[in-house]
Amino acid sequence: EDMVSTRGIDALVILPGDPDAMTSAIKQVKDAGKFVTVVDRQLSIDGVEDLYVAGDNPGLGANAAAYFNEMLPEGGNIVILRGLPIPIDAQRFDAFMAGIEGNITVLDDEFANWNRDDGFKVMQDFLTRFPDIKGVWTQDDDISLGAIEAIKQAGREGEMFVVGGAGMQQILQAVADGSALTPVDVSYSPAMIATAIELTTSHFTGGIQVAGRYILDSTLITQ
Repeated sequence: EDMVSTRGIDALVILPGDPDAMTSAIKQVKDAGKFVTVVDRQLSIDGVEDLYVAGDNPGLGANAAAYFNEMLPEGGNIVILRGLPIPIDAQRFDAFMAGIEGNITVLDDEFANWNRDDGFKVMQDFLTRFPDIKGVWTQDDDISLGAIEAIKQAGREGEMFVVGGAGMQQILQAVADGSALTPVDVSYSPAMIATAIELTTSHFTGGIQVAGRYILDSTLITQ
């Protein structure tokens, strides 16, 4: 409201932490005639934003699933640490589940809120309940760091591997070093906000139409 009423903005670029809670406020900006770019998290009402810039969430799930199938060709038990109950989590999860269907057994999945501490707690619970875990899909490198710490504290790092996502430096270094616990990662572009700002600016300065959806690819990162 302040941006519109006192600062005279022409455009808004926003990554809404909780898109459901933010949708009405963002719609007010749009209704005021401003150009709206939403990054990463889809709003609860379609058509509010002019431009949507995001990583390839289904691709993140599908690429992770393909790696699990490669690593566990005969099947095996895995656990999943999810993000938040919002659309991009569902996109990742649904694509992953479709990719492993008929081959791999998911013992349980729980939300870890894309948070390191929550990842530690959820993984501790899984380790307590399940004596046979071959793989861990965390969706996100922050969750991975917590899960890895729990696995190491339990002395079970030789039993399983962890696949996250985003390309956090600590995880990429472990992949580069040939870690058996974190052998790969899946990218989720860190350039989303920069891309969104550039595209939004181009709408005003480049003399080109900028609208619709702009999705940055997700890829498997190996050593």
